[in-house]
Amino acid sequence: MPLDEGGPADSWWSEAVVYQIYPRSFADSNADGIGDLQGVVERLDHLSRLGVDVLWLSPVHPSPHDDNGYDISDYQDIDPLFGTLADFDRLLEAVHGRGMKLVMDLVVNHTSDEHPWFTASRDGGRQGSRRDWYIWRPARDGMEPGTPGAEPNNWESWFSGSAWTYDEAGGEYYLHTFSRKQPDLNWENPEVRQAVQAMMRWWLDRGVDGFRMDVINLVSKDPALPDGHVPEGSSYGDGSPSYVCGPRIHEYLAELHREVIAPCPRRLLTVGEMPGVTVEEARLFTDPARRELDIVFQFEHVGLDQGPGGKFDVRPLRLTDLKASLGRWQTGLGDTGWNSLYWNNHDQARVVSRFGDDSPAHRDRSAKLLATVLHLHRGTPYVYQGEELGMANAPFASIEDFRDIESLNHHRERTALGVDEEQILAGLRDRSRDNARTPMQWDATRHAGFTTGTPWIAVNPDHVHVNAEAQLADPDSVFHHYRRLIALRHTEPAVTHGDFHLLHPDHEQLYAFTRRDIASGTELLVLANFGGTDLTVELPGGWEDSETLIADLPAPAPLTASHTLRPWEAHVHRRTL
Repeated sequence: MPLDEGGPADSWWSEAVVYQIYPRSFADSNADGIGDLQGVVERLDHLSRLGVDVLWLSPVHPSPHDDNGYDISDYQDIDPLFGTLADFDRLLEAVHGRGMKLVMDLVVNHTSDEHPWFTASRDGGRQGSRRDWYIWRPARDGMEPGTPGAEPNNWESWFSGSAWTYDEAGGEYYLHTFSRKQPDLNWENPEVRQAVQAMMRWWLDRGVDGFRMDVINLVSKDPALPDGHVPEGSSYGDGSPSYVCGPRIHEYLAELHREVIAPCPRRLLTVGEMPGVTVEEARLFTDPARRELDIVFQFEHVGLDQGPGGKFDVRPLRLTDLKASLGRWQTGLGDTGWNSLYWNNHDQARVVSRFGDDSPAHRDRSAKLLATVLHLHRGTPYVYQGEELGMANAPFASIEDFRDIESLNHHRERTALGVDEEQILAGLRDRSRDNARTPMQWDATRHAGFTTGTPWIAVNPDHVHVNAEAQLADPDSVFHHYRRLIALRHTEPAVTHGDFHLLHPDHEQLYAFTRRDIASGTELLVLANFGGTDLTVELPGGWEDSETLIADLPAPAPLTASHTLRPWEAHVHRRTL
């Protein structure tokens, strides 16, 4: 469906579904084992069949790939690994020709340390013209530069270790919130902001339809850069209070909108990835009257199954916590702002393994349930490549099987602390970002149809059973369930515009809610059994024998006042108000 049909053109994204492509792992057209732009072009019919509206393309710029492309060394070109600018233009034309839009990843909290901006900042010395394009500081007073503890503050990098690296030639440290090869840009410098804005205009002039802004709420730092609280058991401080939604973040985003987004004659989509953002802050960021962002991408719900030790300290998910979190965001952005709806992306382990049940008995059904619950919330849903097939976590045997810098650094750090190897690997198998980055499973051939060469990371061996070719041929597959959910969003106003009311908030196995749209006179009821046993539920009045719109099992039983859901069963019902 053309995106500007059926709804207000200025908020087309409220009725859209976004599909994220991680190009390195999507489709390889030249047998080098790495996905590329031509591979994406060759597989666009898959997206058309699914019915999605927007393609979000993870970074394809030149990069040393320390963080798999999120360390950019040239913002205005394409990495030869992925193709050329001409290939990108052909992709963009093909996307638009299918009635879809293309959104690019904008990574401007940091660059690569090989970006010309940084090399000029580093090599030009303290008086160089681009020194203050990055955040440089001397050693602590009274400390010998380059020695342990001499860093300007005690902040920990998100990828383990200190957030500061010493440059011996210049005699100062530079800040890197992530890898040491990802130095943070200094957004306090207006020249930096102007350079970012010029780069964004350049891509808009090529025809892209918006930006997903990577960790954009981290770009404003407290200039004092104070020490952070040191959590128990850690060697470093938590600097996030000084840069998560920092002091000038609203000013910077309003400026981006005013200088870049508003002047564009097309209605663009701007999505801000914002770790640590609160509901109250998100309302400000996405309030249309403030002209900052359209949608916020938040992380609260994907942190609910983590213990005090962080991401790799795995804890069972409590369904009541998940309902409370998602419900709070539904209510908090109910009258102002807009939600992102997602389970998966390139940074998250596969949801069917994480929140569902990836055993052969329940894998497909739990994948469908998870899709049903998510897509019936209010907001813009995101489908990450392979999610529509029910792709699961990979069976990594040893640390040699991993590729992700976050995982490798965590393994190195925990090993140095004497932690048991199997304990470390258990956390990595469950939560490593590499779970999201194994190649897309197109068919049952040796490398899943991803490449005829040797893939950069091993294909999940379950591809012989779980693949796009098999699911396209099966009308009851996970793929076709996603297709039906996406079609429902395009045709049922209550999915997009209806209010949200959570039912049974304290139930640890039932996820149930209603969506009511007064304008269309329609109400929807969503019922989902998050478990491997039958569940009998008492329905609110008036839903007996209502119309079934979507079900993850064939021929669901008609609704009764006391209704039994089978294991991992979910369905959606409609009635007229």
